[in-house]
Order: sequence, then C-alpha cells, then structure tokens
Amino acid sequence: MNTMRWSMALFVGLAGCMSSASAETVLERIAAGGKLVIAHRESSVPFSYFDADKKPVGYAIDLCLKLADAVRQKTGAKNMPIEFLMVTSANRIATVAEGKADLECGSTTNNAERRQTVAFTIPHFITGARLLVRANSPIQRIEDLGGKKLVSTKGSTPLKAVERANKERLLRATILEAPDHAKAVEMVESGEADAFAMDDVLLFGLAANRPNPAALKVVGKFLTTEPLAIMLPKNDPDFKKLVDDEMRRLILSKDIYPIYKHWFLKPIPPKNTSLNMPVSYLLKDLWKYPSDVVPF
Repeated sequence: MNTMRWSMALFVGLAGCMSSASAETVLERIAAGGKLVIAHRESSVPFSYFDADKKPVGYAIDLCLKLADAVRQKTGAKNMPIEFLMVTSANRIATVAEGKADLECGSTTNNAERRQTVAFTIPHFITGARLLVRANSPIQRIEDLGGKKLVSTKGSTPLKAVERANKERLLRATILEAPDHAKAVEMVESGEADAFAMDDVLLFGLAANRPNPAALKVVGKFLTTEPLAIMLPKNDPDFKKLVDDEMRRLILSKDIYPIYKHWFLKPIPPKNTSLNMPVSYLLKDLWKYPSDVVPF
C-alpha cells in the first residue's frame, strides 16, 4: 500500500513538472501570433486611468506601451495586438498571477509579500501614503483620527498600514474599505469618511480632478514608503529580462524623463491641470543604479 502511494505521488509530481516545463511563455505566445494583455486601472491618476473618451491613459500606460514595442522587436511580431483589461486594487495581483494579464500598468507597490506571488520590474515612482481630508477639517495627522472614520482602498498597502497603525496607536478609528480610489474620495467629500489614506501622488491627482479641488487637501507625514512598479507574471525569466532591460534602457538613456514630465509637470486630462511634481530625490537616487530589488 505504501509503495503504491509513493508511486502515485511520484507520477503526480513528474506530471506537474512536465506540465510546468511545457507551459507556453509570454514571448512564445506572442511569437506564435498571440496578443499582449495590459491590465490598467480606472482612476489611478496620473499612472493609469480613463480619459474623457474612456481610453486608458497615464504614465504607467505610456511605459507599458514602450515595453510592448520591445516585445514586438524581440519576437518579430510587428502586428502584435494589445488588449487592455481593467483591474481593481482588489483583483490586480490575482489577474497577473493567474496569467490573465501580462503586464499590470497602474500604481502597484513592489513589496516582499507580493513578490511571493508575482514579479515586478524596476520602480517608475516612489511615493508614500498620506491623508486626504476636507479643506475645513482640523485633521493634520493620523493621530487626529481617534474615534473618527478613515477609508482606504480595498487590497492596497495603505489600507494595511492604517489598520496596523490603528491597533498599535490605539486610535479607535473606524476603518472603512472602498472598492476604488474614486469612491473613497467621494466618501470624504460627503462626510461618510473623515480621511482617505492613499499614496500622496494619487491623492493630489484625484483631488485635482474633482468638481471642487479647493474643497480637499492632503495632510500628514508619510505613513509608508511605496516604490511603484509594473507587475508581471512570476516564473517567466525571459519575459522578465526583456522588461527589465527595456526599463533600464529607458532610465539610463533618460528617455523616461520626457514621459515623466508629460504626466507630472504638464496639464493632463481630463481637466488639463498639472500636478507640478518634479522627480524626487529618492527616485533620482534609485534611477542612478536601476534595479528591481527594493528593500521593502
């Protein structure tokens, strides 16, 4: 009986190895005429969002289109089609891990927990979580939220950070989850929540595109440090090398700077407002020696 069980286990293990070994890589699929699937967000301004015509646009989208050009060149698939797939903060990681998207072009933080499931390329931005509140709010820091309502987006790293801070600092705040960034902003505007915790660059972008931007303000110190990077499937080394090499080329050649300038220093849709956010010293330092390895 034990011998039979051992034999069955060996058979299953070998079958799994054979299946894994024969799995088609992204580059093989593209070379055979397949499409490249780019996952994007709905309201992660200015990284990945819909413009007035419901077309995916943004800083991360432009970078992913550069990566798509590198895939075309590598595979010889000059007519490679691109399919855009909208994801949320809650399902983006699973979408990539399950092979439903080849690149996730949004505002996703590269951290150790997520690297267990997916891979990341070199960060294209570094930010940190702060608080969005109403302009007339007395709240200046997370300690001011004792007994109040704090919202963050489901599946995000800032949500985990505020949940941890709420317990460690005994704030007794009510933590709320929003399905997306836009809904969280609406909750602050309506008074359903007193503050929205999210990456500050997203907060500035979201506030700038509200009907009354002056009714909102960003406050507080960084609650987290967030290196944002394009996400891709794990265990596809050839595809990852191509993506990393192209990101490194964009950075070292400085071709990435006009793309950055377009989205952070010039007026952008939908309201043609500028975020006026120059490249930070943290990002400049990281780009001196571009690497996908981050200490988080």
